[in-house]
Amino acid sequence: MADDANLNEILALGQRARRAQAVIARTASVQKNDALKSMARRIRDRCNEILTANDLDLRRAGDGRLHNALIDRLRLDPGRVDAIAGSLEEISALPDPVGQIIAEWQRPNGLSISRVRVPIGVIGVIFESRPYVTADAGALAMKSGNAAILRGGSDSFNSSRAIADAMQQGLEEVGLPREVVSSIPTIARSAVGMMLEGLGGAIDLIVPRGGKALVERVQREARVPVFSHLEGICHVYVHGDADMTKAAAICLNSKMRRTGVCGAAETILIDRSLLPNAGGIIRTLIEAGCEVRGDRYIAQLDARVVPAKEEDWSTEYLDAIISIRTVDGAADAADHIRRYGSQHTDSIVTENIEAAERFMREVDSAIVLHNASTQFADGGEFGFGAEIGIATGRLHARGPVGLEQLTTFKYKVRGTGQIRP
Repeated sequence: MADDANLNEILALGQRARRAQAVIARTASVQKNDALKSMARRIRDRCNEILTANDLDLRRAGDGRLHNALIDRLRLDPGRVDAIAGSLEEISALPDPVGQIIAEWQRPNGLSISRVRVPIGVIGVIFESRPYVTADAGALAMKSGNAAILRGGSDSFNSSRAIADAMQQGLEEVGLPREVVSSIPTIARSAVGMMLEGLGGAIDLIVPRGGKALVERVQREARVPVFSHLEGICHVYVHGDADMTKAAAICLNSKMRRTGVCGAAETILIDRSLLPNAGGIIRTLIEAGCEVRGDRYIAQLDARVVPAKEEDWSTEYLDAIISIRTVDGAADAADHIRRYGSQHTDSIVTENIEAAERFMREVDSAIVLHNASTQFADGGEFGFGAEIGIATGRLHARGPVGLEQLTTFKYKVRGTGQIRP
């Protein structure tokens, strides 16, 4: 537990963030972009300091507490630090959503009405083993006129604090309050509870980035709105009219490019008509070091396939393991995805455009793809510069949460003296 002094400091931090948000909400785009570039410079300048902090986190993680996929997410090197700085520069080049007119119209009584983007407010971000989230979340929040309060997990505490310190230095260099990006100064679990309660009214939105247990807790306990996804049970459906060479490459990349990301494929669905040619996909995966768990039809194609169990179809492995199931056409594939999927990301591989369009229309996931890897489920790949998370809910934001998704709107109504009869 954090002591009373720490708890009081966290509440005070929330109020400082609220005041800083009032400043950044009215800050011109050019100054926000200058701040992002300054943050990027400071992160590069302090690379050795950040890597030293990361080494402390990695040594602590090396005691066996963390899964390999989580250690990969935690690890930084000079290239990754430079990429973090680069993402801030990319965000600086994106259009500022604040003040954008979404729609406008004229009423018969002469009133002119417009719907305009405005910041949400103060965004609390709770994450695990992902130090780069510090930069992505802080930068996206700031560019969209919000303040961010960041609570990294104990696994990434030192790395995240070092990155946040560099970002705060960048803010101050251009005359903006450092509290636009704040970092919770303790790993006490009680701090998470305080954020979920709204930090004394300071927080307007919570975004969790982490494992299922964290997201479940946030969804269960939060007293403010939440952008989140619980799991990334993503599918690649190899349709009967698929190019099998293309399918093998997409399946391999969807699973093995990075197994620990939420957009990694966990299940492949293959049309029964393709079984005589499906061995190539299985071999490609196994030879790349992936364990394949398959139904009885898939198991007959390769002795190295492990028989799948019912729970495999609803498991997010986040590891070099994938399940493969045979389906009887597109309708059967869609039924499987509805039953076992998490409405995150699902892809169809086919040369049949009509079948692809039907799949993308009928599969109700936040992201649906045609002839592309599920690993494109990423805000950077969508042209957002970065993402603060991926949301699978149906309200306000869905899919990668970037700059526009971190705004809400208000109505501006202009008259010439009208009164309502």
